[in-house]
Amino acid sequence: MYLNCHTYYSLRYGTFSEVALLELARENRVTQLVLTDINNTSAGLNFVRKAPEYNIKPILGIDFRNGADQCFVGIAKNNEGYKELNTFLSVHLHEEKEIPQRAPKFKHAYVIYPFEKLLLNDQSDFLEHEFIGISIRDLRRLPFSSLVEKKDKLLVLQPVTFRNKRDFNAHRLLRAIDKNVLLSKLSKEEEASEEEKMFPIQNLAAAFAEFLFILENTEWLMNSCSIHFDFSKNRTPQNLQTYLGSREEDEKLLEQLCQDGLPYRYPVVDKPIRERLQKELRLIKEKNFVSYFLINWDIVSKAREKGFFYVGRGSGANSIVAYLLRITDVDPIELDLYFERFINLYRANPPDFDIDFSWRDREEITQYIFDRFDHVTLLGTYVTFKHKGIVRELGKVFGLPKAEIDVLSDGHYQLSQLDEVSLLVLKYGQLIKGFPNYLSIHAGGILITQRPIHYFSATHLPPKGFATAMFDMVIAEDVGLYKFDILGQRGLAKIKETLQILQLNNPEEFQKIDIHNIKGFKEDPRINQLIKTAQCMGCFYVESPAMRMLLKKLEVDNYLGLVAASSIIRPGVAKSGMMREYILRHREEGRAEEKGHPVMLNIMPDTYGIMVYQEDVIKVAHYFAGLTLGEADVLRRGMSGKFRSREEFQKVQDKFMDNCRKKGYEEGLISEIWHQVASFAGYAFAKGHSASYAVESYQTLFLRAYYPLEYLVAVLNNGGGFYRSEFYVHEARMMGASIHAPCINKSFAVNCIYGTDIYLGYMYLKELESRVMDRILKERQLHGVFTSLEDFLDRVPISIEQLSILIRINAFRFTKINKHKLLWEAHLFLSKGTILDHPKLFPPSHQKFKIPRLHTTDLEMAFTQLELLGFCLCSPFHLLQELPKNANGSRDLERYLNRNIDIYGYLVTVKNTNTHTGKRMHFATCVDQHGEVFDTVLFPPVAAKYYFRGKGIYRFYGRVVSEFGFLSIETIKMQKQEVIPDPRYADMKTANKRLLTAPKKQG
Repeated sequence: MYLNCHTYYSLRYGTFSEVALLELARENRVTQLVLTDINNTSAGLNFVRKAPEYNIKPILGIDFRNGADQCFVGIAKNNEGYKELNTFLSVHLHEEKEIPQRAPKFKHAYVIYPFEKLLLNDQSDFLEHEFIGISIRDLRRLPFSSLVEKKDKLLVLQPVTFRNKRDFNAHRLLRAIDKNVLLSKLSKEEEASEEEKMFPIQNLAAAFAEFLFILENTEWLMNSCSIHFDFSKNRTPQNLQTYLGSREEDEKLLEQLCQDGLPYRYPVVDKPIRERLQKELRLIKEKNFVSYFLINWDIVSKAREKGFFYVGRGSGANSIVAYLLRITDVDPIELDLYFERFINLYRANPPDFDIDFSWRDREEITQYIFDRFDHVTLLGTYVTFKHKGIVRELGKVFGLPKAEIDVLSDGHYQLSQLDEVSLLVLKYGQLIKGFPNYLSIHAGGILITQRPIHYFSATHLPPKGFATAMFDMVIAEDVGLYKFDILGQRGLAKIKETLQILQLNNPEEFQKIDIHNIKGFKEDPRINQLIKTAQCMGCFYVESPAMRMLLKKLEVDNYLGLVAASSIIRPGVAKSGMMREYILRHREEGRAEEKGHPVMLNIMPDTYGIMVYQEDVIKVAHYFAGLTLGEADVLRRGMSGKFRSREEFQKVQDKFMDNCRKKGYEEGLISEIWHQVASFAGYAFAKGHSASYAVESYQTLFLRAYYPLEYLVAVLNNGGGFYRSEFYVHEARMMGASIHAPCINKSFAVNCIYGTDIYLGYMYLKELESRVMDRILKERQLHGVFTSLEDFLDRVPISIEQLSILIRINAFRFTKINKHKLLWEAHLFLSKGTILDHPKLFPPSHQKFKIPRLHTTDLEMAFTQLELLGFCLCSPFHLLQELPKNANGSRDLERYLNRNIDIYGYLVTVKNTNTHTGKRMHFATCVDQHGEVFDTVLFPPVAAKYYFRGKGIYRFYGRVVSEFGFLSIETIKMQKQEVIPDPRYADMKTANKRLLTAPKKQG
């Protein structure tokens, strides 16, 4: 009897989930129910999936509204009707059109107009599929309206939005957030009536006792509706079924592509290769995944045609078919990649292909997919209300000042010190915590479906203009929709741009490079030495302090070692304590046999009997615990964090334990092995995934080894990496580059390189407008370099504020005129605020002004660079108020091993973490006075006493320790060093005497 039910997917309106709605219906003995969220269908599929568990017949519809103004409710008679409603809503959302007051002529859907809306619009004629909705409160007015005569058109339309007063309060807060008004200013028209509740079915029937025909009409309508989606284990995939139009043609094409790919991948095709290929092809056909492979092949083929770099990752990298189709660059034979992780007979979903493209190319490849296939949609996801967002939104709703909102948001407060309003914000924030706030886009998921997506969901149109489904990947997989992951990555853009720089600046050298010669890179001693010494700044996935530390501890100097390191660094392995054990077994001969269980050593000989990769979970479950491959796959999915049925997972866990006991393993061993398995939850990499990462790492390491300056320019131009841009600039300087501030005649928007001279791009000047950059570059390209400030002003329309930025950063230094004098001249040439929006036709004659003699010190320039670029181009040690008391650096750590050292370091990055007891500690990476990197750790007692106060130079006193050959400093005490006062504003009596010279070395 309830035709108009809302969940919290009626965004910033509804107050509980679709599951809570079903629970509410069961409590009130409701046996069939219509879900009609406001202009949204996010909850629809899961509502249908869960309804049988509550013995409720699910029906789907949409509450069509303009804001809070209800126009009509659409209810699907069947799946075709649901598609009609979704299509209608999607058109209006895409085109941002208002919902009309009168519904279209749906063929397979009913339309119900609210009673009050009909009175307001004076509507009295109704089509066959149109009805009049009467709520409990409408019953008072119905007898006095002519609409009462339309007995066959009247239905119960009792909205359900709340369960209780608490829900109503949450609703009011959500409405105030949505309208961006104080709660006290929220209009009643924006709120739902507090009466929008679900009553026991007998109470509802009693309320309509005088109008039994309304109840009968409502029951008839609900009985005539039926919605079905297949959520069974053996469901048919809903992705595009065939690539060429028939399964036979698809299978023939797949086989042909594999044969064509064999010579490219394998100069010698032996028996194991052919057997592996036939085994995979047989299973791919059996599971009906052929079109899935061909679609991925189509996408990467287009990418190669357009010269786009890409990396194929995910479990699909375990497949020789994917390798032959060039979807991935990982040889599963070489790495002995476990095929059953990739695909097995028990697996309903196709393998996971994550295809990374350059962040610059990703949008174009996405557009190609939308143009190439008929039914394409991006996968949706939800941004939910979290603590900081809730506090900020509710703080505004309750009228809190910004400063007080900041305190609540940061969490630096004591409850006893908060006022009444702040306490209300925290209290009511709990009401909406975890609610969906707005629709967003999945990081890379694309659905390519057999039927139009509107069969499953309405779509909305985010800013980039690609239609996006209103549900997430979990429910998509439940209903048989499997995503294609098209991801954006900066690492690939760095590779591509380095090659472009070389092609432009050094075409002869460029011709020698084959960036896909991975086999050659793996055997290159120069590259492997970089890995072994952890000289990997800027290189994909191997540049972080943690990875640098691990590479040194493992003494990694080969591809397979890097593959393992890429997985060992993941939190799952590290958290379980097995990362340390892996290092010990790697370094100590015989330890694996002494500590490892024979079965585990037999299963995973390459990793010393330690689980490192996600497929190791399958191996251990199958061979150690005796689970079937299907059960092992359930375990693997449960660990991946994408799993729905905890009940099914618990059964497999119980069987794991029982089987181990039957095999006679000791309880301690069973517990330890399960702990290792459980530590993988949500974190583990498939081996093929790690191998794909390692391939890209080798490509970037090759460029760093042979073309370091060009590569670091590309790194900077693509947003840097793990570290701030400043440190890639520093790294380039350490490798022989001369770094120059932006120049009017040499620089571009991005960084550029001439030989070993790197000119920083205008992009670092945060206050410089992009249109000014464009004007400068266009004018320079058309008419050549600028010869003077006057020449520049004659040719480029610019304001005095924008010109000042360029002069202050010394971009006109080619004139050999002091920048202070240039600023005077600029102010005299340009009256403030006067900008010509076109160049002058004829060069004007300029009056020569007499300007006093002015000087600029190097220290002033350093502080100006700090202000405009965010970092200075001299050593930050030159800006210290007191010169360092010693010259100790990274090179001295070996000499001080197991002794205390006094050392100065410019802070690069800090990792804050907690011990297993919850105490705070810090790992810091610094650059010493000589430009070399060292690492330090602050354990909890020291971290409680000393803390980092932003970027700057710190003096550390601590003990030099070695762990597996990796040297670091256990800090005992620490002090941030003061810099000189800004000489541009400070008393210059002392500051102007300082010159930029290296500090004297002292013993």
